[in-house]
Parts: sequence; structure tokens; C-alpha cells
Amino acid sequence: MKLGFLVSHNGSNMQAILDACRSGALSAVPAVVISNNSESGALNRAGREGIPSFHLSGMTHPDPESLDRAILDTLLKNEVDVVILAGYMKRLGFATLRQYRGAVLNIHPALLPKFGGKGMYGNRVHEAVIRSGDAESGATIHVVDENYDTGPVIAQERVPVAPGDTPESLAERVLACEHRLFPETLQKIATGAIVLPQD
Repeated sequence: MKLGFLVSHNGSNMQAILDACRSGALSAVPAVVISNNSESGALNRAGREGIPSFHLSGMTHPDPESLDRAILDTLLKNEVDVVILAGYMKRLGFATLRQYRGAVLNIHPALLPKFGGKGMYGNRVHEAVIRSGDAESGATIHVVDENYDTGPVIAQERVPVAPGDTPESLAERVLACEHRLFPETLQKIATGAIVLPQD
């Protein structure tokens, strides 16, 4: 199973997956890294790991359809089977979503569907969870579709909200959960224990 990563910033979830591939815990091959941020830590990580990496963004391709096609062409050229959004802060284009329908995965730092939607990212999510008074948060891996955080959920892990939690302290525990959950879920996909939707 060949993995393609789309990342905007540091790429810590990507690194957790790369580490699992290297250790043998995940039966997959990191094939390519694409970032919309030319200075992202993810591109540096890819360089250190010897993984082909590309900066593709509105700077390199001002026309959205051209950018979509460039991303898709890069994924196809590197024979990617599953696309991983690891902190990718842009919406995927129609051509890429159509080609990889059912095979684009995102991780969200809360339990969907309650704490998802446009604008729900980073500490905004953790602030909303704490404000709600819920006793639990967690991480959700879902299939990406044309809308924000609405695709089928394929894995979730719960994280208790502690008394006195701040968005930052909750984020730290949820991120540790993400780093476990994403490689484990990908391994289940690789072995057929989880079957991705085909349409």
C-alpha cells in the first residue's frame, strides 16, 4: 500500500506514520509528500527520510483547476493508493477527490460529527469541546468527501476531558492519541480488517 501525504505545517502525524512504516508496525510505503507551504516542516521531514516531496499551492499554480490537476498527477505518478491528509489546511479539488474517492483519509482532533465543519481546526476544536462541558473528546479518522468533516468515519478513539483542562492541555493528549490511531488504522486497511468505501 503506497501512501501519499498532503500536509500544510509540521507533519507530526505524518512522522508517526513514517515511523510505523520504518519499524514494520505498518505494512505500507511512504510514496510522496505534497505541501501547500514551501517552508513547512513536513517538507523537511520528507527530505530527511528521502521521500519525494513537492510544494504545490496557489503560488505555483494560481488557477485552482490547474493546482488540482498537478496534485492528482503527482499522486498518480508516484502510484499512491491511499491519500493521507495530515494537517492539510486546504480543500481538495474535484479531480483528486473523484480519482481517489473513498481513499482520502483525514484525522480530526475531536469526535465527529459533533465538533466538525468549516473553521473547526486546531485549538478552535478543543475550545468548543471544553465549552460544551462534554466529558470526552478524542480523535476521528474519516473518509474525505466534498464537504468539511462529513465523510464516513472509519475509526475513533476517545480521550477524557480532565477537570481544569485548557485547549492546549487537551490538544496535547488528543495529539498523542492521533499518533497511535492513524498508523494502527492504516495497518487495518493494509491487512483488510478495514475496507474503505468504494463510492
